[in-house]
This record gives sequence, C-alpha cells and structure tokens, in this order.
Amino acid sequence: MSPDNLVVMGRVAVPFGVKGWARIQSFSEEIETLDAYDSWYLGRDGVWQSYAVLDVRLHGNGLVALFEGVEDRDAALALRGREIAVPRDWLPPAPENQYYWSDLIGLTVVNQQGIVLGEVAQLLEAGAHDVLVVRGERERLLPFVGQIVLDVDLVARRVLVDWQPDY
Repeated sequence: MSPDNLVVMGRVAVPFGVKGWARIQSFSEEIETLDAYDSWYLGRDGVWQSYAVLDVRLHGNGLVALFEGVEDRDAALALRGREIAVPRDWLPPAPENQYYWSDLIGLTVVNQQGIVLGEVAQLLEAGAHDVLVVRGERERLLPFVGQIVLDVDLVARRVLVDWQPDY
C-alpha cells in the first residue's frame, strides 16, 4: 500500500496487559472511529504493514486493540509508536469546510499579502481549537479557526491566512 493512499488515524501507544493488547491513541474527533475497520495499516517511516484487528474496546478515555499475530506483551511492545492508517477510499468524504488532517500536511501557507509563511508540518489538538504547525524560515503556530484560516484550497495545495510574518 502506497503511503499516499493512506490516512493516518492514530498511533499505537503502549502494551496493555500481557496478552498482546495495545493502547491506541486515536487522532479522530470521535475516538471510536477506528473501530469501524477490520484491519489497519501500521507503519513507521513510510513502511506499512496490514494487521487484522481482532478486537477494539473503549477503555477509559481511549482505546485498546488486539491484532492478529500479536499474542503477548513483547509483540505489542514491538508495535509501540507505529502510526495507524486506513486507505483513503475507506473513509467517507469530509463534510464541507472540514478536512482530514492528512490532507492539510504539506500545504503551502500564504497570507493575504501573498507572503509564503511556510508549509503545514502537522496539526495539534489544543482544546478550544486545532492548531496548524507551519514551518518556514521559522516555526509558527496558527489557530485553525475561521478568523485566521480564510481559505483551504486542496487542489492548489494552499492555505490562505490572515497572519502577518512578524506575529
């Protein structure tokens, strides 16, 4: 599976118990979104492998999962830190004016004066709103809210913002 066809939805955190279960950090707004898929791609550094998901459960404010072939704590520990992704065509289209975070990574961020501030390197969930991490000549943290992010053009791979270079 090509990394370009995958959407990262979370990551494997740490083992949970001794029978191969692992804690899962979901990047989805609704934590149980990953439960909808019978298999996940786990990967690191662009190398992905499909794993059948035998069981997923809510545990506290997170998820725990059991993968086929992962039968003990050591095997679960070997998966620690791997990203969890699913093929893009498994996902429903994003609602209007909403975006999958993975679609925003790499977009050029330009202000209203046409000054390139950098590229979206990642997004952070910061409670009240998400934050764009923009890397250019320096790193900037821009609130992902309508007053700041004026337009997202996925086709042109550009984000128009109301943000000055000296902020």
